[in-house]
Amino acid sequence: MIREVSSNELFTLLLVCCLLIVALAKLVSVKRFNDFIYMFTNSKYLKIYARDQKFLDKFDALLFVNLIISAGVFIILVFQLYNQTNGLYINLLFKITVGIGSFFLIKVLIERLVGSLFEIDTLIDTYLFQKISYKNYLGLILLPINAILIYSFEPSAVHFYIAFSILFTVNIAGLITSFKRHQSLIKNNFFYFILYLCALEIAPYVILYKVFILD
Repeated sequence: MIREVSSNELFTLLLVCCLLIVALAKLVSVKRFNDFIYMFTNSKYLKIYARDQKFLDKFDALLFVNLIISAGVFIILVFQLYNQTNGLYINLLFKITVGIGSFFLIKVLIERLVGSLFEIDTLIDTYLFQKISYKNYLGLILLPINAILIYSFEPSAVHFYIAFSILFTVNIAGLITSFKRHQSLIKNNFFYFILYLCALEIAPYVILYKVFILD
């Protein structure tokens, strides 16, 4: 049974947790965080830190936790709008955050496995670093978006469309940046690139859409 809470207290707690997580990420590496903030307009971050990436990275892990919490809150806000309710569904929020985290982690592990099988570990690691960095950047953008939608005004469908447009633009910019950096390799292996794009970039989201939207 879904538990409904008619209050913004949990939203406030989650946003504060996200702010603390982001602050902790900055504490872990102040210089890296400052470079990360300007990643969308400056490729310095991707060029420098791609060389020093680790399989388990505290900085990326903290920003990833912020991403899944912020994304969960945003999805709940969308759910509230289209179901005409002000309740906060704790069980649903928990399932969404766990689902988002599991989805991205499994996807990354599969992509790393593919890289190992085809002996292109270095290429895949660089590509995944860029992709994860842009995903974490989305989490950072979601923080003020969620705060505005919760506390500033009564959100409407138009406000969510604007938010979706911003998030979509950042995500596409991240993919384009990654593809441009490896365009010569893509041209030489175009068939395998299309196969990868369909199997690991498009298919998982299509499956999620069918599971959660069409059911």
